[in-house]
Amino acid sequence: MKRSTDRILTTHTGSLPRPGDLFEMLQAAEAGRPPNRETMQARTRSAVAEAVRQQVDAGVDVVSDGEQGKPGFYVYVRDRLSGLEGVDPAPQPFVNPDFPGYNAWREARGNKGGGPPGNRPVCIGPLAWKDRPGLDADIDNLKSALGNVENVTEAFIPSASVALIAQRIENRYYPTYAAYLAAIVDVMQVEYHAIVDAGLLLQIDAPEMALEASLPQFRDKPLSELRKVMALWVEALNAALAGIPEDRVRFHVCWGNNEAPHTRDVPLRDIVDLVLRVNAGAYLIEAANPRHAHEWRVWEDVRLPEGKILIPGMIDSTTNFVEHPDLIADRIARYAALVGKENLIVGTDCGFGTWAITDMIYPPIVWAKLKALADGARIASHKLWSHRRHLTASPPPSNAYGAQSG
Repeated sequence: MKRSTDRILTTHTGSLPRPGDLFEMLQAAEAGRPPNRETMQARTRSAVAEAVRQQVDAGVDVVSDGEQGKPGFYVYVRDRLSGLEGVDPAPQPFVNPDFPGYNAWREARGNKGGGPPGNRPVCIGPLAWKDRPGLDADIDNLKSALGNVENVTEAFIPSASVALIAQRIENRYYPTYAAYLAAIVDVMQVEYHAIVDAGLLLQIDAPEMALEASLPQFRDKPLSELRKVMALWVEALNAALAGIPEDRVRFHVCWGNNEAPHTRDVPLRDIVDLVLRVNAGAYLIEAANPRHAHEWRVWEDVRLPEGKILIPGMIDSTTNFVEHPDLIADRIARYAALVGKENLIVGTDCGFGTWAITDMIYPPIVWAKLKALADGARIASHKLWSHRRHLTASPPPSNAYGAQSG
């Protein structure tokens, strides 16, 4: 995994807006009207190429496929794994008891806030792979797109964590929760290894590590009970990551990608030790939204482990504000002072295309926000490496994936 050796590198957390026609195809598939398979595959491939090009144009260094062909950041496993043929037609919405009418208020104004789809899968049989070609297509689409651009430092593909699947997809088959976790480990390690073996970075999406404390299962229980279960999640994930070098893994933690009060969020300080137990080379943690922007102070007392990278969110993924580059540069300087500039890459709080059922952010604003991120990183780099004169210009083209300069 590349480090910020001579400038602050930029990235994001994976999902990006989908083109309108692909968006409609995914919605139709979710509604039980799947489009022609070949047409869908071809449009997904071209959409990935478009997404990679737009990331490069915005100045993003470490890019992704934008999760263009996925209906959601974890429900995609329904299409790849057998045993998930059950359907939960009406999953419970996330309701903050401090503001019980908030969700209804938003929906009455035509904004659902980006919740999960209504046909969430349920585990009703043994988990096994049924569509390995779908995974291979994701990898191939991204690698093909990388061959047509310059100035890409590295690339990654997001993948659902073991615990995220266990917590969001109800188990009606395995005799115990532990047995369910073990089965998920067996199938997901195939995906994890395939991504890394292809020469790409693996990003593990694990919102459950922070979000679960505010949900009904644990909301009214002592934090110690959640931490015991979190320790099981970390153990299971590390088992699935066995054999993968830590420096090929990014671990993403967030408190839910939704504009909401977040008054029941668990403080980062209360869970950060468990987050850092995951065998990853980099940790992506929300740090820009108003409920967690102050938590840079955690790193005054918590030492980032030797050799690891911190990727805090510098821009919010739930609002249409475009952050000013100077604000982003100030945030970067604060983190660099605490963890070291070489140990810092900057990103976004969460994804911009979490679900293929709604857009929270006007798509052109997404690219403006990412450009602001790159501009802020450039400003901060000038200050942090002020003795390096070559930073007065843009860095030279570099692409580890075979694109030719010129």
